[in-house]
Amino acid sequence: MKKRVVVTGLGAITPIGTGKDEFWQALLAGKSGIGSITRFDASEYRTRVAGEVKDFEPEKYIDKKEAKRMDRCTQFAVAATRMAFEDSGMDLEQVDRSRIGLVIGTGIGGIDTLHDQYKTLFDKGPGRISPFFVPMMIANMAAGQTSIAFGLQGPSTCVVTACATGTNAIGDAFKIIQRGDADAMVAGGTEACISPAAVAGFCAMKAMSTRNDEPAKASRPFEKERDGFVMGEGAGVVILESLEHALARGAHIYAEIAGYGFNADAYHITAPAPEGVQAAKCMQMAIKDAGLVPNDVSYINAHGTSTPPNDKNETLAIKSLFGEHAYKLTVSSIKSMTGHLLGAAGGIEAIASVLSVANDMVPPTINYENPDDELDLDYVPNEARQQVVEVAISNSFGFGGHNATILVKKYRP
Repeated sequence: MKKRVVVTGLGAITPIGTGKDEFWQALLAGKSGIGSITRFDASEYRTRVAGEVKDFEPEKYIDKKEAKRMDRCTQFAVAATRMAFEDSGMDLEQVDRSRIGLVIGTGIGGIDTLHDQYKTLFDKGPGRISPFFVPMMIANMAAGQTSIAFGLQGPSTCVVTACATGTNAIGDAFKIIQRGDADAMVAGGTEACISPAAVAGFCAMKAMSTRNDEPAKASRPFEKERDGFVMGEGAGVVILESLEHALARGAHIYAEIAGYGFNADAYHITAPAPEGVQAAKCMQMAIKDAGLVPNDVSYINAHGTSTPPNDKNETLAIKSLFGEHAYKLTVSSIKSMTGHLLGAAGGIEAIASVLSVANDMVPPTINYENPDDELDLDYVPNEARQQVVEVAISNSFGFGGHNATILVKKYRP
């Protein structure tokens, strides 16, 4: 028999706030975290705006010496995990850490470190490269350093599926607990990609918004004037536990993870498949996995990147799967406020979905000023909405055609 899996801890580092409470209140207030890039001189770039994490001090969460040996994306992961454990109330000295694992992913990895060390190589030669270069750069080190920091000896791995990473990580961790291979898992995504090379790369693809004079209005999912996504950074980490483990220690339970689906478009390296056919199947897989039907879903936390093709195809996918029920759903994209955190997007969006289910509140899609005639669903424009949310799904669709969906529902004993 499959084990039930519940969410007991949340840790968020985002452009609109650090910690679950600050993050959630900012979402409900419709706060934008998008501003002009400050991490480097972007004056010559087509896109000069991003969702930067402000005032992050790694020493608050990590030993100063250890922090210096971590890329920013790894620092985010360790810090968000510490927040999530504190939120969960789990005493790691009182649990079997060989039965606690983690799945933490990143879309890019330590690109700041890569950039800095290449500059050192070209300017000063190979003898000046840091011995920590490789272990700071490689994508799995967010998971590796986190397992070391908390002594977690259970199943441990790293997911790299571009923008689907965070959702795949949580879904994979859910399945590990469900089949009995762990009692609890740390799961989510991290990204620190606002670097000269990464921004230049996305600029070259002409994938990002160029609304540089109005940063707070640059990310506008599902809206007629959308012109590309806005890059963001941060981390979203959840603590998942088997229901038995959570109940045995008297944990506060936010919600239940009940379904997971993932598949591939097998179509194009960056463009979504036309009509959103595989995205629809991915959502259907998650709903079926939970033993539910499409009409049971009340809220969709959309991938909603603010690019013309993605928003159109996701809307088509929703209409294809849900039929007339699509017009009874609420659909919103928090990327309108946070920007697109790439590998971390699914992590913070899972947290938003869990809190929506727990609090019966749906965050808005801000900057929704001019409806697109082709996109006619209820995108919760500009203001948060109070509604009963029994079941929510969270979508993430990544470069390479990776699709992932998790289903969150209210916990019922």
